[in-house]
Parts: sequence; C-alpha cells; structure tokens
Amino acid sequence: MSLSAPNASRDIDRGALVEAIVATGTEDRQAFQRLYRLTSAKLFGICLRICGSREAAEDVLQEVYLIIWRRAGAFEPGRASPITWLATIARNRAIDWRRAHPHRLSASSEEADAVPDPAPDAVTGLLRDEGEQRLHLCLDALDQTQRETIRTAFFGGLTYAELATRRGVPVGTVKSWVRRGLGRLKDCLADDR
Repeated sequence: MSLSAPNASRDIDRGALVEAIVATGTEDRQAFQRLYRLTSAKLFGICLRICGSREAAEDVLQEVYLIIWRRAGAFEPGRASPITWLATIARNRAIDWRRAHPHRLSASSEEADAVPDPAPDAVTGLLRDEGEQRLHLCLDALDQTQRETIRTAFFGGLTYAELATRRGVPVGTVKSWVRRGLGRLKDCLADDR
C-alpha cells in the first residue's frame, strides 16, 4: 500500500461508491449497474476465495447483488465504509453457501489470484477511517490467540468449524475465543470514545 497516494483519489472512489449505494437504495437501476461495475471484481474475488469454485462464486455473487439491491436503502455512510459494507455482505453469503456445501474443495490459490481486483481490499478500506484504525489498534491489543482467531474468521472467511480443525481444538473453544475477543474489542472501542 502506497502512503503517498493522494487522498482525493481515494475520496472520489469512496464517494462514488457511497453515491451508487445510496441511489441504489432508491431503486435507481443505473446506479445499481454502476455499483456492479465498480465492485463486481472485488466481491467475486471474495466469493471465489470462500466458495472454492468459479461456478459457486458466480451463483453466490448473483445472490449478493440481490441482497445489496434489497438492503441498499439501509446503508449508513457514516457507520461503515462502502467497500467494507459490500464485502461483509459477500463474505457472509459465501460463508452461508460454504456451510451448506461443506464437501466442496477450495479453489486453487492460482485460480483465486487470477481474478482481477483493482479495488482496495477490505483491510485497506478499514484502515482509511479513523474509527476503523481504532478498531485495528484495539484488535492488536488482544492476546495473540483471540486476535488471530478473529482476523482469520472475519477477514479470512473461515467458519468456526474450519478454525477449530486448523487449531485442533473443539468448535466451542473457538467460539469462546471469538466471543471473549469481541467483548474486549467492544470495551476497548467504548473506552476510546
């Protein structure tokens, strides 16, 4: 990530996304098409990484945009960055699909890397706003197990069961780590206000 990139170009991208989402919330089909053009590569990459196949990712992406169409009116620009809001919808829908299809294999990293993604990733989007930077500072204050588990679950798209398998611990233990870590995050963020 280049720190010398001008803020104006990032603000234009963010502004264009906010404008497209808000207009989509009023059932503006042209804004929805613009939103799709601006974000489809990014959201497809998220779906592909989690679902593991192009076909599944395409199906999930279609569902993601239906959800966005229905929920765009509820988007609050001051509460979350637009790309984070969109990426969260894609991630959650892809995880739902993955839970319903646990037998599917993951896409190769080469296939996932081949998806063009001109937009900044979700973590970069989070770091743009002061409040979101605070979230990362609070996340860094967690103990290593909680921090890694939360980051892997929320940014890596893994389910609790997958995390438990990776760590060799029961699912309940992973859920406990996440729950306690999220509680500590909430307290930390509340202290900063």
